Amino acid sequence: MLDKKVSEKLDELLDRFSKLEESLASPDVASDPQKYKKLAKQRSELEEAVLLYREYQTVEAQLAEADEICRAGNDHDLTELAQEEARTLKPRLAQLVNQLKLSLIPKDPLDKKNILVEIRAGAGGDEAGLFAGDVYRMYTKYAESRRWKMENLDSHPTGVGGYKQIIFSIQGEGAYGRMKYESGVHRVQRIPVTESGGRIHTSTITVAVLPEAEEVDVQIRPEDINIDVYRSSGPGGQSVNTTDSAVRVTHLPTGLVVTCQDEKSQLKNKAKALRVLRARLLDIEKAKRDAERAQTRKSQVGTGDRSERIRTYNFPQGRLTDHRINLTLYQLSDILEGDLDEILDALQIADQESRLGEV
Repeated sequence: MLDKKVSEKLDELLDRFSKLEESLASPDVASDPQKYKKLAKQRSELEEAVLLYREYQTVEAQLAEADEICRAGNDHDLTELAQEEARTLKPRLAQLVNQLKLSLIPKDPLDKKNILVEIRAGAGGDEAGLFAGDVYRMYTKYAESRRWKMENLDSHPTGVGGYKQIIFSIQGEGAYGRMKYESGVHRVQRIPVTESGGRIHTSTITVAVLPEAEEVDVQIRPEDINIDVYRSSGPGGQSVNTTDSAVRVTHLPTGLVVTCQDEKSQLKNKAKALRVLRARLLDIEKAKRDAERAQTRKSQVGTGDRSERIRTYNFPQGRLTDHRINLTLYQLSDILEGDLDEILDALQIADQESRLGEV
């Protein structure tokens, strides 16, 4: 059964949904495409919870009727039918209660967005750079498994096959909602290929997953940025190192600096740098909102803080541990090949459970 507060909330949604349907049917709204679109979107956002609540009310009434027949016991055959119906309805009612609670969790409007992922080597020198490359390949394989499109925006390779930093985009339905839990410090424990004594070293990398901002989300005024061009220093094809194609964009109000040098074209590098800048500016705004909301939340699956250690990859034991939800999996090789669904599913479920307290 639903508790009183949840029922009252659902009654309010049902009333609001009915009023929206009335408004959408009125000639005034039907003749105004912008207003109609706005109200239709609001109706769509409520529809899932409303349909579930209506089914809940129907099942609840049917169960009450079956229980009444069972208590009366006037007709043996009718009582048996009512008992059988009650056995079917009770688990469905419990299922609807859980679904309704989940439907009331506020949806993150950013969840459907594409993402930018920034991976940076931390403590550990060359070994950290190599692990940055491993995690980049892990995300590449996961994106391929979901048929998401990837595009490299900027990279700074190391001389031994890793990355000091790599920034790339992933385009796909629900990419941010799925990947946002990857932000934080990832720690690796393994014997580096350069280690002759067989000692286990600990290194770290930092991952930032940012929702990609469109121009309508974040507007950058020309007078707020300073653009410098310079000669690329990284490896590349013909002309990459011989022309001033690399671009550095500085956002004056915040001091944010974005560089891009992967393309031979200065214009392409500038466009990519602005994409990264927009995403970082949107992330700053999101962090402010999250901080305000977090003050009223009892628990969270991570804070989104870049300095938070979220996960350890232990190669000698073939073990991955996510410290936020105390989940340990002994299938590290599969995970590094892009098999991330089990851990991402667990993180999403834990986040939903923690947010149910708000409902």
